Amino acid sequence: MKQILILGAGLSSSSLIRYLLNNAEEQQWFIHLCDQDIEIAQKKINKHSHGEAHSFNALDPEVRRPWIEKSDIVISMLPARFHVEVAKDCINLKTNLITPSYVSPEMQALSAEAEKAGIIIMNEIGVDPGIDHMSAMRVLDQIHAKGGKMHIFESFCGGLVAPESDDNPWNYKFTWNPRNVVLAGQGGAAKFIQENKYKYIPYHKLFRRTEIINIEGYGLFEGYANRDSLSYRDVYGLHDIPTIYRGTLRRKGFSRAWDVFVQLGCTDDSYVLEGSENMTNRDFINSFLPYNENDSVELKLRHYLKIDLDDTLWDKLVWLDIFDCKKKIGLKNATPAQILQHILEDKWSLHDDDKDMIVMYHKFVYVHNNEFHEETSEMVNIGENQTFTSMSNTVGLPVGICTKLMLNNAIERKGVLRPIYKEIYNPILDELEEHNIKFIEKKINPPRLYSNDQPWS
Repeated sequence: MKQILILGAGLSSSSLIRYLLNNAEEQQWFIHLCDQDIEIAQKKINKHSHGEAHSFNALDPEVRRPWIEKSDIVISMLPARFHVEVAKDCINLKTNLITPSYVSPEMQALSAEAEKAGIIIMNEIGVDPGIDHMSAMRVLDQIHAKGGKMHIFESFCGGLVAPESDDNPWNYKFTWNPRNVVLAGQGGAAKFIQENKYKYIPYHKLFRRTEIINIEGYGLFEGYANRDSLSYRDVYGLHDIPTIYRGTLRRKGFSRAWDVFVQLGCTDDSYVLEGSENMTNRDFINSFLPYNENDSVELKLRHYLKIDLDDTLWDKLVWLDIFDCKKKIGLKNATPAQILQHILEDKWSLHDDDKDMIVMYHKFVYVHNNEFHEETSEMVNIGENQTFTSMSNTVGLPVGICTKLMLNNAIERKGVLRPIYKEIYNPILDELEEHNIKFIEKKINPPRLYSNDQPWS
């Protein structure tokens, strides 16, 4: 019986664990689930005959290594910063490893050692990164196989609230780590290439440079640029492509309203606000505005950011209770970003019966037989409930299916890998369709023209 070790039983692991347990008897697997909270691990194993919950410190190499040594494969659902140390143990013990996280430079540096050890270290096998790679590469490989030359590649993904649970003017709720949402886009300019011209969007302009996208049956979305689109030229083998752009999806109107907080400085995480524990929501907003004893906070904010009286953006701000003079922040020595997150969690949290939604969209423009062609690929998936969310399904199911492929020796490549090869992405995408994670691919005839009319050109 093959032994599977899962490190971490957090929210994103629920669907993975369910998939592995559901297939354990047929595939002859036994699943060892480790988490610091034994009750969480026990609940997810649910007394299954092919699973066992454990509690040990997965960050301690002396404790971790004996578990890795007796496993056929390790799945690390730990925070990304811990994957490299786990990978080093797996190389020494010749045990395959899967993580859903991005390949860091430190992880990539282990590829030759992993290949020499004869093991696979599979990364970026969640949703984004993961399903985005696989769905894009399937179409890209088809285009290249018929002799097409790529001219434009765009890719967008967003974790959003499902339409039936969308009940606020922002059309948004937290479906993933709130801190990541508040800090999104920071750490350097977004960079991409447009018609062979390098383009850069600094953080303070990021949410005012968006592209509008219509997803059939779900309406209008807007995409803002991810930090680095250029690195995907190498990942996807698109070294000479004139235009490549990756972004994050939100509902139309979100980004302009979010930009209010960016311009005020509310998303800054680099310093603390004195007396933050005694601030009210209103005090917090006022702390970024000029002093004027005669004007209200609302009036100062409107004047500072030139917001008209009839602007629907104002409804979004008021709904968040940011002008409330009674709600205390209650966080000591908090940064602006931490306080904003605290305010938003009070308003953007999912209710018990809410569902989340993942939306993904790719656009391909290529030249074939001296003519331009355009194709799109769209995927919308809605979660089941607050345990088996769309985020959990789209992260956990690719990891689970890839685990099956690796344990059945269906992947011959060794080293540090991404799921960008046909022998990996085809079986995973095919099985994902059985779980209602399916892409709809369309040919656009005639292809639209792309020039300087793009909002980010």
